[in-house]
Amino acid sequence: QVQMVESGGGLVQAGGSLRLSCAASGRTFRDYAMAWFRQAPGKEREFVARISWSGGSTYYADSVKGRFTISRVNTKNTGYLQMNSLKPEDTAVYFCAASGSSSSWILPREWTYWGQGTQVTVSS
Repeated sequence: QVQMVESGGGLVQAGGSLRLSCAASGRTFRDYAMAWFRQAPGKEREFVARISWSGGSTYYADSVKGRFTISRVNTKNTGYLQMNSLKPEDTAVYFCAASGSSSSWILPREWTYWGQGTQVTVSS
């Protein structure tokens, strides 16, 4: 019911910023919670941030709190991840995900719909 497509990844220097976008299909996007995950080579997929269906509640992994900001504009069917003060350890493929369940949090298996990912590379 929901198709997600990430964009905005790229190569940046440490301390720089990127803004990722997640374009979702379907008029029911507003009914879904949304999250960002990331996966570095040889690593498990890692939770980054979550936002409620209304955008009123957000939750961040400790590793990105204070540096990243998750947001959404339901009228545009788009979610965002603003990434500031990027570090080399932020290098990963970033995925957006959506779920119709309020109980979906930090585990990838809790999320139903996934994008294909966008590469973020941070050089030192």
